[in-house]
Amino acid sequence: MSVSLPLSFQFLLSLLLLLSRAVLSSSSEYLIGVGSYDITGPAADVNMMGYANSEQIASGIHFRLRARAFIVAEPQGNRVAFVNLDACMASQIVTTKVLERLKARYGDLYTEKNVAISGIHTHAGPGGYLQYVTYIVTSLGFVRQSFDVLVDGIEQAIMQAHQTLRPGSVFVNKGDLLDAGVNRSPSSYLNNPADERSKYKYNVDKEMTLLKFVDSKLGPVGSFNWFATHGTSMSRTNSLISGDNKGAAARFMEDWFESGQKIPRRVSTIVSDLRQNHSRLLDIAASYKSSRGQSLDAKVRVRKASFVSAFCQSNCGDVSPNVLGTFCIDTGLPCDFNHSTCNGKNELCYGRGPGYPDEFESTRIIGERQFKMAMGLFNKATEKLQGRIGYQHAYVDFSNLEVTVPKAGGGSETVKTCPAAMGFGFAAGTTDGPGAFDFKQGDDKGNAFWRLVRNVLTTPGPDQIQCQKPKPILLDTGEMKTPYDWAPSILPVQMFHIGQLVILSVPGEFTTMAGRRLRDAVKSFLISLDSKQFGNNLHVVIAGLTNTYSQYITTFEEYEVQRYEGASTLYGPHTLTAYIQEFKKLATALVNGQTLPRGPLPPDLLDNQISLLSPVVVDSTPIGVSFGDVKADVPPKSTFVRGQEVNATFWSGCPRNDLMTEGSFAVVETLRGEKWVPVYDDDDLSVKFKWSRPGKLSPESQATVEWRIPESAVSGVYRLRHYGASKSLLGSITSFSGSSSAFVVV
Repeated sequence: MSVSLPLSFQFLLSLLLLLSRAVLSSSSEYLIGVGSYDITGPAADVNMMGYANSEQIASGIHFRLRARAFIVAEPQGNRVAFVNLDACMASQIVTTKVLERLKARYGDLYTEKNVAISGIHTHAGPGGYLQYVTYIVTSLGFVRQSFDVLVDGIEQAIMQAHQTLRPGSVFVNKGDLLDAGVNRSPSSYLNNPADERSKYKYNVDKEMTLLKFVDSKLGPVGSFNWFATHGTSMSRTNSLISGDNKGAAARFMEDWFESGQKIPRRVSTIVSDLRQNHSRLLDIAASYKSSRGQSLDAKVRVRKASFVSAFCQSNCGDVSPNVLGTFCIDTGLPCDFNHSTCNGKNELCYGRGPGYPDEFESTRIIGERQFKMAMGLFNKATEKLQGRIGYQHAYVDFSNLEVTVPKAGGGSETVKTCPAAMGFGFAAGTTDGPGAFDFKQGDDKGNAFWRLVRNVLTTPGPDQIQCQKPKPILLDTGEMKTPYDWAPSILPVQMFHIGQLVILSVPGEFTTMAGRRLRDAVKSFLISLDSKQFGNNLHVVIAGLTNTYSQYITTFEEYEVQRYEGASTLYGPHTLTAYIQEFKKLATALVNGQTLPRGPLPPDLLDNQISLLSPVVVDSTPIGVSFGDVKADVPPKSTFVRGQEVNATFWSGCPRNDLMTEGSFAVVETLRGEKWVPVYDDDDLSVKFKWSRPGKLSPESQATVEWRIPESAVSGVYRLRHYGASKSLLGSITSFSGSSSAFVVV
């Protein structure tokens, strides 16, 4: 049966529909969605990525790592997806496999063009997930678990963001954060032209740019910001997985927002006046002894933030969070200015963080400074992003790229970039993590002995030596192909456009001045192409370490000095100019609505990977002991106050048996009535999970749960719990759990 409506009613209905659409478009420019997923990875046996220190092997968790994503879409048009990883950097093979999964799931909705995957540059995450030999030597080759957890986590974060797409708005704000980074290569910076340096007050970028995502119905759902400082508050000897200062800042921001929404997380109701009932609490605690280990297939996660906050990396190449300066560990005197040495030795020169000598405290302080800056920007963000969404992407072979540069005396000339190579200064390391032997930063000569060692691997030809000058080549990685490629040659360059914001995705670490030149060049070029669409309110940010990794990018002048950053600028002295040239091509295509040629594809080397990391063979315990049994308990009838540390050690299995993704190895429980409730876990900075073996080949292992009782902890009865998994000789995996004796917090 059909029903006809009066014409007047149809007109009124149509008018209401149009008005509702107008209201929606005026209040919600875009569709927005955010997502977050655990990417912690193997917390044992795996070398950490960043310092290239073969002795830095993971043995526990400071706090967990996450992939955080946002998607911004036009209701009927373009969209972009940005993923921020609590990882050292992006990886070409990870990006490739994520894109393959997205294509299988969504078709052509998410591609290499409109998906960016960026790393925060923590040096405390599991390595072995990159495909080029240079970056997996210390991890004993490719580590499949490190790779899989990243691919899975990125896909899950994007899926969450996609599934939560709703009408909303994006606001932008920016401000200066003065005390979270210093220049670790100031002598290189000083080699830049004086008139250029005079434009800037500081020798590092102090500006943080923040996006605030507001759902039209739910209110704020997330924030992402970009700020340049290295993820090296945690040292090269740390063995606990950590998101370093940026990962810490993200947790502070997420917890701050959740607490502002008055979501209770740690409320105890055991008795009405706990301080007057201390003896009663002790009696209750004494009745709960440590439990025997038991089989238990369960995952516990306490920290479940619905608000997603990411602290993204920018042009951090020469920026250190160790803001107290660099000092010789033998004398306590400042290091040599030009070479960062102590009596000619680079191994003795270290930067000091604000919590020196406590690296965990330095991580907290630098993270807290970023968080407080972001919180202020978030609260005062009023400038709304409005306008079209666009993106451009191309693959470029940086090993032999023609570049036009100014010529001395006027005019211009065409030069070329070079196949990748690293200089002698690379092996000296930095003041965040010094190298070894007799290498030093600022070495533009090299020495005969190390050239002989180099030539065993490959001898650079005269063209390569000339192209890379004044860099003395230590490793000619671009021409090393055995057993497969040692370094990338084909790199992605990418540009996102969201209203008056432009994001430049770069596959490396730009120094301060290199980043400034790129940003300024792209901004002025966009304005010159279309001043109506790109005005003076245009915000341009650099997203460093994105989509793949190709080490450093310095200015031409910094390259001449050959400190660590210049020695690690792979493609020669004209690398930065090449980037500016290619990003101008992206800008032209963006403004003109063109599609650039895709360019030569980077290789997929997954099937070529070699792994020398031994698998877990078997876990065992002493006779009469079960997995999860307590080895060292909390003292009986213990009382602790806030600020003190309590710990217990359990017989355990290797954490590689079960990564506890979206779960926990270490949990703090409180007693509510007669029920134990988890209130803190190993994603909280107050809890540390530490794992060890008595010997490298021993099948026995133990896990320690440490809890530094925070000031926010509620008085009551608590205990520590460990979750783990063991592997039998036949290969079966069995989950288990155990708990300590109870104790009192007052």
